Amino acid sequence: DYAAIAESWVAAANRAKGIAPDSVTAGEEWLGGPLCINRNLRMLRQSLRDIQRQGRPLLAGAARVLPNGQVAAPVMPQDFYERLLYSGISAEIWMQPGVKLERLTATQALAYHSPEAQGRVVLVLGAGNVASIGPMDTLYKLFVENYVVLLKMNPVNAYLGPFIEKAFRVLSEQGFLRVVYGGSEEGAYLCHHPGVEEIHMTGSDKTFEAIVFGPGLEGAQRKAERRPLLTKPFTSELGNVSPVIIVPGPWSTADIEFQAANIATMLANNAGFNCVAMRVIVQHENWQQRPQLLAALRQAFSRIPPRHAYYPGAAARYEAFYAVHPQARPIGADGNGKLPWLLITDLDANASDEICFTTESFCSAAAETCISATSIPEYLARAVAFANQKLWGTLSATLIVHPASLKNPEINAAVERAIADLRYGTVIVNHWSGMAYGLISTTWGAFPGHDIYDIQSGAGVVHNTLMFSQPEKSVVRGPFRAWPTPLWFATNRVLHRLAPKAARFEAAPAVYKIPSLVATAVQG
Repeated sequence: DYAAIAESWVAAANRAKGIAPDSVTAGEEWLGGPLCINRNLRMLRQSLRDIQRQGRPLLAGAARVLPNGQVAAPVMPQDFYERLLYSGISAEIWMQPGVKLERLTATQALAYHSPEAQGRVVLVLGAGNVASIGPMDTLYKLFVENYVVLLKMNPVNAYLGPFIEKAFRVLSEQGFLRVVYGGSEEGAYLCHHPGVEEIHMTGSDKTFEAIVFGPGLEGAQRKAERRPLLTKPFTSELGNVSPVIIVPGPWSTADIEFQAANIATMLANNAGFNCVAMRVIVQHENWQQRPQLLAALRQAFSRIPPRHAYYPGAAARYEAFYAVHPQARPIGADGNGKLPWLLITDLDANASDEICFTTESFCSAAAETCISATSIPEYLARAVAFANQKLWGTLSATLIVHPASLKNPEINAAVERAIADLRYGTVIVNHWSGMAYGLISTTWGAFPGHDIYDIQSGAGVVHNTLMFSQPEKSVVRGPFRAWPTPLWFATNRVLHRLAPKAARFEAAPAVYKIPSLVATAVQG
């Protein structure tokens, strides 16, 4: 019974992350924990009911064939509640080339239609940053892939393990789940244990490579010689240098202020310790409002208090970026275990060894660069090429575009080409890809195609409650300006009151809960 332990879970997470329990920021842990898990459980229940009645999870509408021949399946909004509370947000899963429209449903819920399939034991190596990752990775392996799970907690948030054991005890009692603890030594033992048949992890590419090839120089040599120590099936989500591509348009002052809060949230959430944190803003070199947006962004950061740098190694990573770019101006006071926000601007997009492009900072540091072009369509094509070729990782990317720009047929077509051409597992229009993480009906994982010798953001997907077996990417679209202030915004003034209500609503949606939810939301 997850609902019974949610409040204690959130309190423990806030203590560990140095967040005052009575602060607005305390609401973040409701979003990254109970809300996502409640939503995941509810959606899986619905999919299992659909399988029982119809044979497959039901789509949110009619699938379509894209101009490039790929099939897109709508996965949101699925019901009245989503249309009301996620107003203006829609999501599709684009299938890999070769999937035909008439065969789409045959790619769903394969574990429930393969009588010859055998169960397996999968080791899930939990992430230490976001509370819901380990439990939701576990739910995916259990109910979408039909595996038995050994969940090893990350030492950073091992305090959540007893809560998971209690919440999911019915699975443990029946032998489907075990939660275990330990560091790298215990993890290595489990990875190589003959009883473990498959592995899934959320973490860093460096940890992945140490597991597969071994640590240090010997591991690097093994990788170069293509002699892995571990050859078991291994799915993973390993971070990203996440781009936010700004499409020039007729932005008003209010538009710029809203988008500054939007973009600042993409770094500020969870103190920057997110694999989907904004890392590189891409702008048109000659957009007249570029300086105004940067100024508004700095102002937005100045209103967000620096956070406790709870994740190991954060200060060293921060200093590594600051040392390369000492001209950058930290925003906010440091000290007492807190790190200021660091926005490094005016980077050369053509630089071949730029740390901000090649390395995920995994702290409160991000960057901005610009690209020259004679037109917006040309700029978008170059921005996409830059993201695909220069930035490390393929997990998620954001495009921000004004609705007036989309009324121009050439720009609209260029935006659609950009969405199609971005080689990322999630492409989201106008919002942070962390919001897409929380939708759950979408896929979450890297763009397909990485092997162990160039793993980047990983391989395979999770979430995906409609259980597609051949997804390529999820595409999420949202309004350029949203009202009330989105729940996940770092500037939401009632997050601490709204997030618990939203989490409880996701556990059991009901009409009678909506007035209270809306009344709180409009105060944000």
